[in-house]
Amino acid sequence: MFGELRELARGIGLLKELTPRTIDRLASFGERLSVRLVAAAFAKAGIPARAVDAFDAGLLVDEKFGGANPLPEADAAIKKAFSAFAELAVVTGFVGRTPSGEIATLGRNGSDYSATILGAALGAEEIQIWSDTDGIMTADPRIVPSAQPLGTLSFAEACELAYYGGKVLHPHTLVPAMRKDIPVRVLNTFKPDHPGTLIVAKPKGQGKARKLKSIAFKRRQSIVTISSPRMLAGPGFLARIFAALARHDIDVDMVATSEVSVSASTAGGPELQRAVAELSGEFETSVETGKAVVCAVGDGIQSESGVAAEVFAATREADVNVRMISQGASKNNIAFVVDDAEVERAVSALHARFFS
Repeated sequence: MFGELRELARGIGLLKELTPRTIDRLASFGERLSVRLVAAAFAKAGIPARAVDAFDAGLLVDEKFGGANPLPEADAAIKKAFSAFAELAVVTGFVGRTPSGEIATLGRNGSDYSATILGAALGAEEIQIWSDTDGIMTADPRIVPSAQPLGTLSFAEACELAYYGGKVLHPHTLVPAMRKDIPVRVLNTFKPDHPGTLIVAKPKGQGKARKLKSIAFKRRQSIVTISSPRMLAGPGFLARIFAALARHDIDVDMVATSEVSVSASTAGGPELQRAVAELSGEFETSVETGKAVVCAVGDGIQSESGVAAEVFAATREADVNVRMISQGASKNNIAFVVDDAEVERAVSALHARFFS
């Protein structure tokens, strides 16, 4: 395996080219080497184990290198592969194989995603994600030292937190478990006796506890604003705008509209620049960089009187300027955009307001 890695590095050096496909193959070696070490440690401890690359365990994925997703036929392939394993299978996370035989990675926290894909395919009673925190917290403890672990969350709440920048879970991690209604428990590797956070479809026993559960944020965002007087009472403008964004693979987080303009928050990068260049032929466009999305998450907070008022009272008292707001599209969150430099102040203020 080291010889294979050496040859790959040599080829990259000779060609002076690094494609997403090559990056994924290169990145796969960490996982592939690690499972061999872990399986050897189990074997030395007297536990029969074998190292298995996920693509040899049936994890078939699409060709979206750097952020691949499982193919529908993966479930059957995983079941078939595991039926042949007599020992404990120590499986790589983070990687799969495309139909053409290429290695593709699943993106940030992709090992967690691999765990739920495998667990769902095999019909597990519970899927456990072991991390370096006491489960999912009320806020990022690096910003709010007083943040507390949450005992239970719903799938909907956990998905919102993952999507809006929660560091514990991959945004897609819960999808396979939700599909099979399998509980997911997030635990701390360094505190194995800690109960962690249990994620289920409908948490029980929460009574009249405050519905707001946690605060997430996503940095390095941009706001793109597209406007034209012709949008007033004119059909089809929104369709053309979002079709252009889709053509350039732009993932939009939040949207706000008026009679003559649309604002959307998204990650920046060359894709956004190309989309804006295309839109500028028909619309007036502007891009504001250095923004961040802050999201307050909790089941049913849309229907809990006064939550929105408290959220924005807290940002006002912290002297945080809210640039854009999204509420109502989901019953589980209130999201808004602030300057990147104000994220810590905003999150700390919200946590003090709701959890102190």
